[in-house]
Amino acid sequence: MGPEGMTVLPSRHGAKETMDRLAAAVASAGMTVFARIDHAGGAMAVGLAMLPMEVLIFGSPKAGTPLMQAASTAGIDLPLKALVWQDDGGKVWLGYDQPGWIAQRHGAGEEVAPVVKAMAGALATVAEAAVA
Repeated sequence: MGPEGMTVLPSRHGAKETMDRLAAAVASAGMTVFARIDHAGGAMAVGLAMLPMEVLIFGSPKAGTPLMQAASTAGIDLPLKALVWQDDGGKVWLGYDQPGWIAQRHGAGEEVAPVVKAMAGALATVAEAAVA
């Protein structure tokens, strides 16, 4: 269980492998990987210790644009992002904001419901491929 509007899944793999699997699943699904941010690497660069943590920023303009057309402020939450992290107990997790929560947060109307549903399905598919 994660914060409101966020799906959190346990992974059977290490943090790097989970993120590699996610990036591969995203690419295989025809989405674009825009960035991969290594928070732990950034911390290490300034002499701070942090357990593995990375963010993948990805998406598809075909899916995201209708949501932003319906609610311009949704652009702050798009493209989509997924976080992979290792907790203090050594367990690895993958989390992402639910597209329905993003749409609701920004007051997007029912006209984007099919897009939101498709985004949610795509996210669930790539996340499951990463953690399974």
